[in-house]
Amino acid sequence: MLKDISHKTVAILATVAVLTAALAATVRAADDATGNPLQAQIDHGKSTYAAKCSHCHGPNLMNSGTITPDLRAFPDDKTRFVTTVKNGKNNKMPPWADILNDDEIGELWAFISSRRKP
Repeated sequence: MLKDISHKTVAILATVAVLTAALAATVRAADDATGNPLQAQIDHGKSTYAAKCSHCHGPNLMNSGTITPDLRAFPDDKTRFVTTVKNGKNNKMPPWADILNDDEIGELWAFISSRRKP
């Protein structure tokens, strides 16, 4: 009896592992239709930016006449960016750590970095 349960458990775990791998491959293929993983991150970051950030920072990474900085001029400092997004800034920018996960913040960084002014 115990051996039967053990075999069933192994079979179920193997099936879950195979399905998880297949799902991950499907998601990667869908996310990366261009064959460029960085472009997939940029595209996801652009969507997240539009939904979560553009109302304060503007649709083009700047919002004239407000206290928000021009994100096209944000320094090439990912650590500073991640810290600011997670923790907020000067009681003016709210913290997003409970709303955005690490992957979403990384995708935002990829998008904003791709739009940096030369």
